[in-house]
Amino acid sequence: MNDVVDQVSLLENLSDADKDALITRLWRDLQEERARSKELERRLACGTRDLTTDDREANPLLKRLQQVVVGKRGARQLTESLNLRPLSSFAFLRSRRLVVAAGIVILAFGLDFAVGSYQQFRLAQKRLADLRLQHAAFEGMYVEVVNVAYEPDQKSYRLTMKFAKDEPGRPLYIMQSPVRVFEQVGLSWKEVLSRDSLGEAARVVKLTDTYTFQTIFEPNLKDWTELIPGYMHIRFETDSLVSERSNPDDDIIDRTDRYYVYLKPHGADDDAIRKQMRIRGDPPVYMPMPPH
Repeated sequence: MNDVVDQVSLLENLSDADKDALITRLWRDLQEERARSKELERRLACGTRDLTTDDREANPLLKRLQQVVVGKRGARQLTESLNLRPLSSFAFLRSRRLVVAAGIVILAFGLDFAVGSYQQFRLAQKRLADLRLQHAAFEGMYVEVVNVAYEPDQKSYRLTMKFAKDEPGRPLYIMQSPVRVFEQVGLSWKEVLSRDSLGEAARVVKLTDTYTFQTIFEPNLKDWTELIPGYMHIRFETDSLVSERSNPDDDIIDRTDRYYVYLKPHGADDDAIRKQMRIRGDPPVYMPMPPH
């Protein structure tokens, strides 16, 4: 505070000429300082760093400018590095090993998809073939009883049956087992003696239209059930394996058919049957029944 008072009193004691000289000298110093600052700014703008230690220490403004310039350059370099980083992040795509590995993975997924699609296609084809075979074996073919007649031995019967293919197209291959014959006794069924008329145990039939076969059987049970007066109740049963190929694998349908007839015994009293059933003419040897 005293220094300020002294400086004020000193200025008041100066003459007008001394005051003018002092102002002129201060103005000159200010102009020189401005010139020096501009020169330093020019050097910094041109990237010149050949500054003397005295200049840096003599001008605090220069230091401040340097800090600002360096800060701007650092910010610019950081921005450029950030701008380049997204591009450099895809540099891994130039790796041959990685590309090969990615190709193998894509190929594996593609093969898996192709195998799965092929398996689905094969399953669909298999289901379609099964449905076609099932239709051909049941709706496209039928079995019927053609006739039952007395045999000359006065104790046996000859059964005639027929396979018929109802739809045109591919033939059916039928592996036929001998027909089994059952006679009702009470509430149960008892199997009776039967054999193929040709003595064959089994046969394979290529069915293109119709096929007829015969069976000899002897219903020799004494206590048979009489549902209709004077007639036995007989069941015929056929077991067949049906395929559309002569050498099938698993494309086979197992079909079982049962047919029922009322059968007149050998030596039956026709007059008694006519009276009981109130019919005219000779009673038939057999009367077919619907499957049950």
